[in-house]
Amino acid sequence: MEYWGIIGSLLSLFIMMGIFVGWFWHNNNNNKIKKKMKMKMKREVVVVEKKSSGVPKGSLGWPFIGETLDFIACGYTSRPVSFMDKRKLLHGKVFKTHILGTPIIVSTDPDVNKVVLQNHGNVFVPAYPKSIRELLGEHSILQMNGNLQKRVHALIGGFLRSPHLKSRITTHIENTVKLTLGSWQHMQLIHVQEETKKITFEVLVNVLMSIGPGDDLKYLKREFEEFIKGLICLPIKFPGTRLYKSLKAKERLLKMVKKIVEERKLAMEKTDKKGTAKDAVEVLLRDSSSEEEEANEKQSLPSDFISGNIIEMMIPGEETVPMAMTLAVKFLSHCSVALHQLMEENMELKKQKMNSGEDYSWTDYLSLPFTQNVISETLRLANIINGVWRKALKDIDIKGYLIPQGWCVLASFISVHMDEENYENPYCFDPWRWEKLGAAVNNNSFTPFGGGQRLCPGLELSRLEISIFLHHLTTTYRWVAEEDEIIYFPTVKMKRKLPITVTPICNNR
Repeated sequence: MEYWGIIGSLLSLFIMMGIFVGWFWHNNNNNKIKKKMKMKMKREVVVVEKKSSGVPKGSLGWPFIGETLDFIACGYTSRPVSFMDKRKLLHGKVFKTHILGTPIIVSTDPDVNKVVLQNHGNVFVPAYPKSIRELLGEHSILQMNGNLQKRVHALIGGFLRSPHLKSRITTHIENTVKLTLGSWQHMQLIHVQEETKKITFEVLVNVLMSIGPGDDLKYLKREFEEFIKGLICLPIKFPGTRLYKSLKAKERLLKMVKKIVEERKLAMEKTDKKGTAKDAVEVLLRDSSSEEEEANEKQSLPSDFISGNIIEMMIPGEETVPMAMTLAVKFLSHCSVALHQLMEENMELKKQKMNSGEDYSWTDYLSLPFTQNVISETLRLANIINGVWRKALKDIDIKGYLIPQGWCVLASFISVHMDEENYENPYCFDPWRWEKLGAAVNNNSFTPFGGGQRLCPGLELSRLEISIFLHHLTTTYRWVAEEDEIIYFPTVKMKRKLPITVTPICNNR
């Protein structure tokens, strides 16, 4: 009891210090902002921005903790981008700070972000918080560089974009969505965040390893949920800590996935049968067992490497895609006009298919214009992937900003997506804005899937999944959502998992 009393006292002291530091910084920072705004109001001449090169301005905050307290505090508000906005007002669109134990240069400029993402000349390498590096390992897709990264990215990207896969997986997604939605009829309260995870995790595990419903899928999901909890946490590996538990869960996952990879490898060695690969494991194994002249030029991918990266590729099925589905439901719940137009568009497609007796194709779903606008607006407003971390291997000058060798750079997507210079009324859910913006997927100001050499290879599959979910949801149910809040730190999620009640729609419409 005495031990826990000491621990409690220490925690209380730390919290009080954090509150004092946060209060002091907040007041001091507000005074700076007020002074700067007064100075701007007094100016009567237009000042031309200087283009002379130099390290971006900013503050590294307090020793050790830097500006982390304010960064985290903003993540628990409805406007997490306020951390960036304060400093952008003080120092400009590119500034230096110190968060999560790292001195870092933050870019809220879409042009600077583009240079960082394109990474011509391999100037930048991935640089993520220590807990992510520890958990994913040195050979993860997120951290690998050079030819190996390009090779794996091209293999997985080509497979996920292939019309053959999209044709096959469309039916599987449809069946999984219908099964999940069908179970809602018997539920008084549905928590959308949990229900969408059931859909996306099962679909992705099937794409990666051809595992269907059953005990293996339940085991994978249970262990993966334990594993992913440690992505953003204190980098301490003592028994009982969050990172330790997550690393143990990864060991169990690796054991199971490696067994699947080895069994598939043996089966492939016993047959000369070629044809289209049925899943990601087969894609990577086939590349490892290329013809002899190719094998002499490139090293085959070890089973441990394949297994670890298969586990990493499961992250979108547990985090990004289900959250996009969940937030689409939330945003639509508060915009009846958009929901009505979405329902009308999808009801028309359903009517066409019922009259013709034809099955849905993946192109049917992706060709619905307003549905795609709703998805684009959801991705812009949700900012599930709020930025990428990179480290400069040498000094580089971008638009007059010097990024010194060894410094980390955070290319902030959320700041760009929520900037009034790029989007009118950025905090408003407005799917119609995309009718004016057109095909903005290639625009520097819209990067929900990243960009450059590391553009998410599964972006088309993600849009297909969300499109199918929205189609069957809006043509099956009407719903009422309870009040809920979005939390942005450490990852985007709903505070109450978005509870809704549903009413079936008459099918003879």
